[in-house]
Amino acid sequence: MRKLYFLLFLCLIPFLSGAQDLYDINKIREIKVRFAESNWDVILDSLKQAGNDDRLMGAVTIDGMVYDSVGVRYKGNSSYFNTRQQKSSKLPFNIKADYVRKKQRFKGDYKSLKLSNVFRDPSFLREAMAYEIAGKYMPAPRANFVKLYVNDKYIGLYNNTESIDKKFLKDKYAENKGVLLKCDPNWHAKPKKGCLKGEKASLMHQGDDPECYYGNYELKTKTGWKDLIELTKTLTEEPKKVHEILNVDQTLWMHAYNNVLVNLDSYSGKLCHNYYLYRDSFGVFQPMVWDMNMAFGGFRHDGTGTALSNEKLQQLSPFIHYKSPNRPLISQLLSNPLNRKVYIAHIRTILNENFKPGAFERRLNEVHRLIDFQVQQDNNKLYTHEGFKQNLKVTAKAGKSNIIGLLELMDARANYLREHPLLKKVPPTLSNVRHTKATDKVTIMANATNAETVFVMFRAKPYAPFKRFRLLDSGADGDQTAGDGIYSMELDGGVGAQYYVIGENEKSAALSPERAAFEFYKVE
Repeated sequence: MRKLYFLLFLCLIPFLSGAQDLYDINKIREIKVRFAESNWDVILDSLKQAGNDDRLMGAVTIDGMVYDSVGVRYKGNSSYFNTRQQKSSKLPFNIKADYVRKKQRFKGDYKSLKLSNVFRDPSFLREAMAYEIAGKYMPAPRANFVKLYVNDKYIGLYNNTESIDKKFLKDKYAENKGVLLKCDPNWHAKPKKGCLKGEKASLMHQGDDPECYYGNYELKTKTGWKDLIELTKTLTEEPKKVHEILNVDQTLWMHAYNNVLVNLDSYSGKLCHNYYLYRDSFGVFQPMVWDMNMAFGGFRHDGTGTALSNEKLQQLSPFIHYKSPNRPLISQLLSNPLNRKVYIAHIRTILNENFKPGAFERRLNEVHRLIDFQVQQDNNKLYTHEGFKQNLKVTAKAGKSNIIGLLELMDARANYLREHPLLKKVPPTLSNVRHTKATDKVTIMANATNAETVFVMFRAKPYAPFKRFRLLDSGADGDQTAGDGIYSMELDGGVGAQYYVIGENEKSAALSPERAAFEFYKVE
């Protein structure tokens, strides 16, 4: 009998752990906030209007678990001010667990909740779906949906997005003591005189005075302005050394992701913002995407002219800002031929894994069905239920704005990108990637066809920067026969080493595994 109980417990583990997952996209959570003050909304408005981070203390219940003495404030810029101007009560919230009790955490060890009101997204789906895709290729927050009540009154269905904070950094990078910057301009800040010209949070070098950067970046740690200036200077003056200070591959994933999803409310668009930078203990900056409510064409400005039509959103060039000095994080990285080919390979992977005919529609329909009833019950929603149903497929209204349909955009966009001349180039084929190990040596081998050069990106221990080495098909250094299509190299390293392989020809590149460097091979 004891054995039977043990087996039943094992069967229940997935359900028990799922119940603790605050950001499971397939679960709608319930959050109840209680204030002693009946005019809580007036107080929160006054705090927000004052422009500081003061909070109103209350209690929060999440799926039946109560947290006392939390701090609550409204959050957001457009999502707050535009919504308030429309006299809507569905405003975005930031809820802090350790406001009074410094060791208090929400379940899952989270310090804060960020609840968004799905501003400018009649579909309700953009943020959650965009983060779900991002998480396949780079460290990214997760997002799902919650039903929010305040003082027992139902406020509506909200998007619940994981914060980029010390817990996030520890989970993704196994450390959190480095420099963290939010790259999002203060639109009301006045530029300091005497600084070099900048372009919002584009990482253009604006001089050696930290005050030149105050209006465009927000420092989340006590120090870091010198680090930011070092990065901008490297991009401008020594772009060939940028790999020493920046995770180039993660940046290429970010650019590929923003481009495929037409996420123009990002580095790639007019406002050049909505991302974070973390400088780790190896001295390398790690970029992270943020704020996805206008992904999938919800923002129509790419920074090169007027608002884009539906057709221009569908046919956005994969090389937008390719030659622009105002976007050094794109232009400097893509000036390198191998980086360009890897970037295109990343676009191909995102397309193949998410936007094959019918695949995106099936996933959208699953999440759409999950939240449909809750959207109907949300009397404070910013847009109509008809718009919610409509925007899944075609353009719908968000106030005075036309928001392109998710399938209307991505079906045409996937077709456009697949027909792009560079994506039609035949990439190398990599197979049978493997290694052998000795006490302090690792020999990496890979079969490759249609490749002119093959590289291994290798690190001897987790989280360290990958370094590039050329594999050879020369009958030496682990390769038994020259010209047999088997490439190899012996490197210093042992158990714990990690690597991935890049094959390159004149016009194209391929990676193994395809999601590298977010995924990689391990020496065990």
